[in-house]
Amino acid sequence: MNLSMKWLSDFVSLDVEPKQFAADMTMSGSKVEGYAQEGAAIDKVVVGRVRTVEKHPDADSLFVCKVDAGGGEPLQIITAATNVVPGCTVPVALDGSTLCDGKKIKSGKLRGQLSQGMFCSLAELGLTEHDFPYAIADGIFLLQEECAVGQDIRGAIGLDDTVVEFEITSNRPDCLSVIGLAREAAATYGKPFSMPAPQVKGSGGDIGEYLKVTVENSALCLRYAAAAVSNVKIGPSPRWMRERLRASGVRPINNIVDITNYVMLEYGQPMHAFDLRSVKGQHLVIRNAKPGELITTLDGTERALQPEMLVIADKEAPSAIAGVMGGEFSGVYDDTNTVIFESACFHGPSVRVTAKKVGLRTESSSRFEKGLDPENCVPALRRACELVELLGVGEVVNGIVDVAGDKAEPAKIPLDSAWMNRFLGVDIPPKRMDEILRLLDFTVENGVVTPPSFRQGDIECAADVAEEIARIYGYNNIPITAPRGAAQGRNTHEQKIQRKLRGALLAQGLSEVITYSFISPRSYDKIRLPADAEQRRSVVIQNPLGEDTSVMRTTAIPSMLEVLSRNYNNRNPAAALFEVATVYLPRRPDELPLEKKQIVLGAYGDNSDFFTLKGAVEGLLDELGIQHWNGSKGWDIVSLNTDPTFHPGRFAMLTVNTSLKENTVGGTLLGVIGEVHPQVCREYDIGVRACVATLDFDTLLQSASDEKQYKPLPRFPASTRDLALVCDEKVPVGVIQAVITAAVGDILESVVLFDVYRGKQVGEGKKSAAFSLTLRAAGRTLTDEECDKAVQKALQALFAELGAELRA
Repeated sequence: MNLSMKWLSDFVSLDVEPKQFAADMTMSGSKVEGYAQEGAAIDKVVVGRVRTVEKHPDADSLFVCKVDAGGGEPLQIITAATNVVPGCTVPVALDGSTLCDGKKIKSGKLRGQLSQGMFCSLAELGLTEHDFPYAIADGIFLLQEECAVGQDIRGAIGLDDTVVEFEITSNRPDCLSVIGLAREAAATYGKPFSMPAPQVKGSGGDIGEYLKVTVENSALCLRYAAAAVSNVKIGPSPRWMRERLRASGVRPINNIVDITNYVMLEYGQPMHAFDLRSVKGQHLVIRNAKPGELITTLDGTERALQPEMLVIADKEAPSAIAGVMGGEFSGVYDDTNTVIFESACFHGPSVRVTAKKVGLRTESSSRFEKGLDPENCVPALRRACELVELLGVGEVVNGIVDVAGDKAEPAKIPLDSAWMNRFLGVDIPPKRMDEILRLLDFTVENGVVTPPSFRQGDIECAADVAEEIARIYGYNNIPITAPRGAAQGRNTHEQKIQRKLRGALLAQGLSEVITYSFISPRSYDKIRLPADAEQRRSVVIQNPLGEDTSVMRTTAIPSMLEVLSRNYNNRNPAAALFEVATVYLPRRPDELPLEKKQIVLGAYGDNSDFFTLKGAVEGLLDELGIQHWNGSKGWDIVSLNTDPTFHPGRFAMLTVNTSLKENTVGGTLLGVIGEVHPQVCREYDIGVRACVATLDFDTLLQSASDEKQYKPLPRFPASTRDLALVCDEKVPVGVIQAVITAAVGDILESVVLFDVYRGKQVGEGKKSAAFSLTLRAAGRTLTDEECDKAVQKALQALFAELGAELRA
């Protein structure tokens, strides 16, 4: 919000430098981004009056002018402008002057004649014909203002205002106005705030003869007020209005449109002016759009409307999108005779959704979406009518149309000064609290605070009132105190597991990465997902930055492969990475997607193969307290070759079984691990083998424990037995280990594979796997007989279940 200090002075009288004003307003809660002096770059440009204009003796297109610039002797200036005539008043850039773009002007000779300066056009002063409609854009600016020869041009044309830029937070839409900021300034400095009520004389007639208004959806249109102006005379606005609009960043257009913009900036209430001829049947209906309905807005774009959007319509079609923009034929034209001023209050969230859907965010919608005050509609409408009479641009018809919904019940908040002081850590007298609140237009009666209507959505409890008192009292006046209380922050179980997870992977040499959740639909092709794969069903972004970020990922594998590819193509010889990624699984169209965390690991380079990544996963599971399957619970791994993303024969599935009742391998899918398919590597331009693993975080969280369990050191010796088993080549070693574990039972402390042999001695299609078994009992020393019996039991189970035999 740009605030003109000249405009501010209409409501509060301040004698303070801009720098101090910016600091004080920021400290009282209205953050100032910066301030600037209009025309600050312009220097030594003055008002001059042309005495004579003669042809240049050596150039047909140049003229030699004698100019009185207030410095004694007339100056001689050479110009090519044809609109300069004797007696005209012009801006003169003197020798050593600076223009708005930083250009320096020096005296010099043109075709042998001395030129002691330059005449200026609008553009050279940073202006346009909208600022001075009587001027021409491609010639010298001929002044029609009352000014003195030699006067600084900035003061002569009103280019000397100070503009302060505020950053207005979304909870303070009242400050998106000159009046709102003036009220804040008055409270900050303890000065009187003057806001006279608009005075409208009227010219006869009755508004009922011009317009009828029906509000069909009072939930989205909280109030609708309208007034009529007849015998309108379209023309430029007066200079003071154009100056204030320009300082606020709004381009002057014509008197009627400028009045609506002026009121919007002054009161913070968006307005619209309809040509009565465009309102068919002289009846406005505020309703929801009909299915398939279209509207061409003032910017000339045809937009499709949806039934949840609110429109202002006549008996034939929509005339405006409520709170966003008027229709193509709802504006004001040079031959407009009767104008309808609209001042309404629409439901903020509805306006925001509508503006986003039609792709049109305006000054009006940006205000409505923050939630405006319905009580401001009628005063703003009367101010517009007052300006019409002040400028003499039309005749205001008596009366207004005012369709208002139910009035919101204001909040009633007890004012407990003792509580306020304890809460803020200060000692403010109750009388001073009352003064501060009254400065901000709060009502204080019988110890109860009622916020004004324009703060109803912002002030809801005693803490909000305390904040108002504190910011005007001065944050810098609040003493520094140590925090009190015994509140302690603790990590949740999920946060503890995430921290352990990251620590475990970092300790194993993996680096954490963070990638975008948006990917390209082509990523699913690159990882060779089947056409009917469920993972291809993604959430589609309505307004993507581009095709490469147009869907929400359902798997984090493409994101990890992109990072591996980038590292490989930047000649990083090896990489080992992980990410705690979020994937998005679509649900019903009216529901938000299901967000799930997925742990993804990726590696390539020396010593980065399937078994290395499997070891990293095993280390992670061990750190999280998830032990390998022992016949009753834990994690297990099963070799598969069914996933097209991975190399057949170098891919496995991880499962976890946490139930003590289930005594079989299997359980819940935990994740997958494998070497990436060579074709996928080529798609990502990775010229070496790469491996990827994914783990479902929710499953990991259910199985993990953040508590360490300690066991005493063994008191009795262990016995060891080695078994060399011959089995089919296809039997996984992990399955053999699982059968041994289940058969031996509790006395088995560990079973470790130490050799695998293939050759003629074991036969075609066979392999020999050698295991070392460690047997131990917790309360006694095992006998050889017990150990032999346990081994025999394991051999019987291996033969019965896998056909494995002891190697001869």
